[in-house]
This record gives sequence, structure tokens and C-alpha cells, in this order.
Amino acid sequence: MRWIRADKVSRVVSEMCIEANTVLRKDVLNALKLSLKKETNKRARWILDIIIQNAYLAREQKIAICQDTGMVVVFVEMGRAVKLNGGLKQSINEGIKQGYKRGYFRKSITPDPLNRKGLTDFTPAVIHINLTDDDTLKISLMPKGFGSENVSTLIMLNPTDDTRKIRDVVSQTVSQKGPNACPPLVLGIGIGGTADQALILSKQALLRPVNHVNRKLQVAKLEKEIFTDLNRLNIGPMGLGGRTTTLGVNILTHPTHIAGMPLAINMSCHALRSASRTV
Repeated sequence: MRWIRADKVSRVVSEMCIEANTVLRKDVLNALKLSLKKETNKRARWILDIIIQNAYLAREQKIAICQDTGMVVVFVEMGRAVKLNGGLKQSINEGIKQGYKRGYFRKSITPDPLNRKGLTDFTPAVIHINLTDDDTLKISLMPKGFGSENVSTLIMLNPTDDTRKIRDVVSQTVSQKGPNACPPLVLGIGIGGTADQALILSKQALLRPVNHVNRKLQVAKLEKEIFTDLNRLNIGPMGLGGRTTTLGVNILTHPTHIAGMPLAINMSCHALRSASRTV
């Protein structure tokens, strides 16, 4: 059995909040630079250049990449041989409060979604916990802005639908909703499981590095096809035209029922932020 102090978890989470909100992921930054080289639309190139400059300024001056510092989504992989001297969710939320205060990040959480009264805050986070068979505690943290979260989509396809249908549905969804999500986008797509499982997969897919080749050949092919489809839509950076509509497409799959095929799409704006630590 391995003991981990709850205050250590809070401290690590606090540091991750600062990093995620001020340092754009290297894979996303590299994808932006690559897109700038390939982009032919003059206005799109100008916007991409500003986005890249903004990322450098945020890192150097330790300020938020985006004014919307999001609702924090946390994925935890906790070993069965790990024990904490406190509550896991409490220590994570405490770390978020500390980190967001230290970073002077915007308060974005309203305590009641219906009456929307009361003081806004940084927590509670949305926390997903999975058990593993080792003695480690891995925490992945994602501040999710709601400009892109508001265009999340779940579609229950027929079991007879094929990858051509999936490509069409994703293209239609991005055509209709993508310009409101601050493109260029990174798409997380969940296929399979139940409706709720597909939505979680689509969010979790955003943690994968952009343009990382999927180990499943059929899925890798589908990711590449959707990536090509979307960059032919001429939505472009900030929806003002250009070939750079998406920086990457990540798909996660899960076994599903023979009578259905859930398809969930979660978009991230160009400021795809996350940080991971193993405690």
C-alpha cells in the first residue's frame, strides 16, 4: 500500500492549473506553426500568426492564454494500492481553488444552473475517476472553455451506418457549429459505448497529442479522412475563411450494443489546454 498526502495532491493540481492556463501545449503550438506554413489565405495567415504570438506572450508573462479559463475537467487514474489521507475530490478541488487564485484566472462557475444566483467560483470540477492495478496516481486536467463546449454534440447513429456516414455527420456538425467555437479546432470524437460513455470519450480524446497517429489502423484512417474533410470546408481561423479549420482529429472507441452506435463530438478551440502529472 502506498500513502499519498492529500495536500500534495492539492499542490500538484494547483501547479497544473497554472501550467495549463498559461502554457499552450507543445503539440498544439506545433500544429499551429505547421498550419501557418501551409495556409494560403492571407487573412487566415494573419490570424494564425496572432494566435501564435498570443501563446508566446501568455507563457512569457504568465497570463491566461484565453480570458475564458473554463470549467475544469479532471481525469484520474488511481491505483488500487494508493491511499490518501483525505478525500480525493476534495483535494483536487482545493488545488484548483489555490491555482486559480494564484493565477488570477477568471471565476466562471455558477453554483446553480437554473437561478444562476450567488457568487461565481472556480469549483467544483467535473472529475472522472478510473481504478488501475498499480500504486500510482495520474491526474490529467483540462480547463474547458464554453465557447467550444456549447457546441458539443451527441448523435445516436444506426448500427448499419458506416464510416462514410460518420464523416458526413461530423462535417455537417462542424459546418453548422464550428465557426462559433473559435477555430482552428481540435476535435475529440467518441464512438461506441452508451450515450454518456461516448460523450466522456469525446472529451478524453482531446488529451491525446494532436496529430498523434492512432494505433488502430481503421481509426487512424478515419481520423485522417475527417481531418481532410474539415479543412476543405473553408471555415478557417475564427471562421473568416481559409484552409485551416482544424488542427487535429482524435477518436476514441469503446465496445457498444449491437443495436446502436453512439457518436459524440467535442470541439476545442485553438487554445486546447491541459496538463498531466503522475503523483
